[in-house]
Amino acid sequence: MSANNKIGKGWTMMNWLRYAALGAALGMAACAPVETTATEAPAAAAPAPAPSRFGTPTFDTTPPELPAHFNQTAILVLSKTNGYRHTDAIAAANTMFEEVARARGWSVYFTENGAIANQRQLARFDAIVFNNVSGDVFTEEQRQAVRDYVEGGGGFVGIHGSGGDPSYAWDWYVQNLIGAQFIGHPMPPSSPQFQEATVHVEDNTHPSTRHLPENWVRTDEWYSFAESVRREGYHVLATLDESTYTPGQLGPRVLAMGDDHPIMWWHCEQSGRAFYSALGHRAETYADLSYRQTLEGAVAWAARVEGEGC
Repeated sequence: MSANNKIGKGWTMMNWLRYAALGAALGMAACAPVETTATEAPAAAAPAPAPSRFGTPTFDTTPPELPAHFNQTAILVLSKTNGYRHTDAIAAANTMFEEVARARGWSVYFTENGAIANQRQLARFDAIVFNNVSGDVFTEEQRQAVRDYVEGGGGFVGIHGSGGDPSYAWDWYVQNLIGAQFIGHPMPPSSPQFQEATVHVEDNTHPSTRHLPENWVRTDEWYSFAESVRREGYHVLATLDESTYTPGQLGPRVLAMGDDHPIMWWHCEQSGRAFYSALGHRAETYADLSYRQTLEGAVAWAARVEGEGC
């Protein structure tokens, strides 16, 4: 099996079993890599199954060719997935970032090639956006390149599924860069997957939230985390009001976090600026002006175009 098509170090069969278990609980089919052989077709073929949202994991080793020149502000948008794939949301978010970059005069480069995570190429960007990245997508060397980039002053913006894996092989990513471990989201029969809820905006001075009302009513797939990210160094921008929706439970695990349920936050990762928003499962979210402005402000802040910190 080649280096571009194998399970990487740390992404063990236990991780795939966990993904499969979560997929079953959420009504999805996990697809771990398997070898197949041709067999005789049955006399009456069964109906074709719905396409899996889980792909076969691949690890890229050949970096893409970048344009010779970027504008003064350059943004990298990565949407590689080795876990659950938010197909529609990824496409909608990419369209949104292209429009924002055009309006701002930024350069933006879109890729699903994890080999772009190398010191030379990352250095050409002011910020990197993880557009619903999922699963273990980097080799050890590529992980280190991302970490060095952020800790050395590069910007990071993570969106929804980029913090939505049930387990991680890369401890620094979930414990430091994201800062909280996802544990699930509402799902029938416990509660509806998508619900209207009220988001309380705690900080309206940040470029990502300064346009938002104090109480922001949204419909989304609401993530819960093992514990609140509210600790030294992490600045909570917005929280969920759990009295306005039903968190439910995933199997025996209750998803309610109580009075402190952060949903957007930022922090300094050494010299780098890091932002995460758990919103954004549905494609239409990225057409909503208020959320477009939130992500535009987040990227502008991470790229040091606007705002303070770090």
